[in-house]
Amino acid sequence: MRTTDILRKKIISKKANVAVIGLGYVGLPLAISFARKGFKVFGIDTNAQRIERLQKGESYITDVDNQDFAPLVRSGRFMISTNLDALNEADTVIICVPTPIKRKYTPDISYIVSAVRGIAKHLHPGMLIVLESTTYPGTTEELIQPELEKSGLKAGIDFYLAFSPERIDPGNKHFEVTRIPKVVGGITESCTELTILLYGQIIKQIHPVSSAKAAEMTKLLENSFRIVNIGWINEIAQACHKMGIDVWEVIEAAKTKPFGFMPFYPGLGVGGHCIPEDPLYLYWKAKRFGFNSKFIRLAADTNAHMPGYVVHRLETLLSKPLSKAKLLVVGVTYKKDVKDLRKSPALRLLELLKHHGSVDYYDPLVPFLKIGGIDLQSVSPDIKILKMYDCVVIATDHTCVDYGAIRKSARHIFDVRNVYKGIKDIKIERL
Repeated sequence: MRTTDILRKKIISKKANVAVIGLGYVGLPLAISFARKGFKVFGIDTNAQRIERLQKGESYITDVDNQDFAPLVRSGRFMISTNLDALNEADTVIICVPTPIKRKYTPDISYIVSAVRGIAKHLHPGMLIVLESTTYPGTTEELIQPELEKSGLKAGIDFYLAFSPERIDPGNKHFEVTRIPKVVGGITESCTELTILLYGQIIKQIHPVSSAKAAEMTKLLENSFRIVNIGWINEIAQACHKMGIDVWEVIEAAKTKPFGFMPFYPGLGVGGHCIPEDPLYLYWKAKRFGFNSKFIRLAADTNAHMPGYVVHRLETLLSKPLSKAKLLVVGVTYKKDVKDLRKSPALRLLELLKHHGSVDYYDPLVPFLKIGGIDLQSVSPDIKILKMYDCVVIATDHTCVDYGAIRKSARHIFDVRNVYKGIKDIKIERL
């Protein structure tokens, strides 16, 4: 029987062993979804502390509830380890490792390379390998395929290889991993077919594309679309301020058009792993083909400038120099209601304000913080404390924060997130 037929039968009968390398915001929910469907899952990560918590049935991300997760560990259906030897028993391997920016505008795919070299040591006929980590177009075919074929096995014949971009939106309860359509692009038709079959066990809607490159490009298009539009609306916000126009009012008016417009909102910039970095993978790859992606570069620079722009606005807002002012930043995570500090522009704002003078922060999701080697602790936003500050900056709009109480007690408020929408108050300044 052909290896394709053997793997197909294993997947359909849920006897295929699934390995997930990288148990972060992408890999952990994915691994759990397969375990819930009856597959035996091997979760592999190099972070020993993370593994120790998971082995105890403790989740460290908000999208995974301990009550749903712990029974899978106790039952033995979800095996967790730092050891790649588990790949000897794996029929399918999904790579969900980080892909940061090494230096400005240059990708760092060392985590992918390390994972692939580890897989190569345990590669066996009939194995399916899927890369989910965001990367530049060509990574799967130009880097992973040759590395795995050093074993003498051939992709599409002896083993199967595909790319399927992750689309996780941390904190979004409406679209958890199994409800997000999956794009799949294999090295060959059989690679695509088997990958569709695998993901189809946990995800209803699968969208195949013609190649791994097309799938890689799809992810970069999605996130480049976001960074460009966020950069654009941040530029519009600055222009509106110069002209004395309320940008939030303009966005609400534009939203009434039933076609041809999609609302984006200004803020401190972009955070998380995906939006600040993924488009730069496309920027880097395009330059290697002699193409300069001006939109991505301009958008990235515009968004990176936003914390500095907020500092400038504060300088003009207050009646005293920032060096003599006492400021409070409310919300330091990169996203509303998500305990995630990765690339959070609020951290850059805090850093800039600390350089100018005195600043504290309040975030119920982040009790402790380190900025530039300085340990900080979230303050308690009671009436007496709020009155100590010359200005309160609303950087992240968590729903658990009492903005009404802040408004009553604060001397001045710089509202970056429009939490005081529709409220006219002379002490509130909006972005």
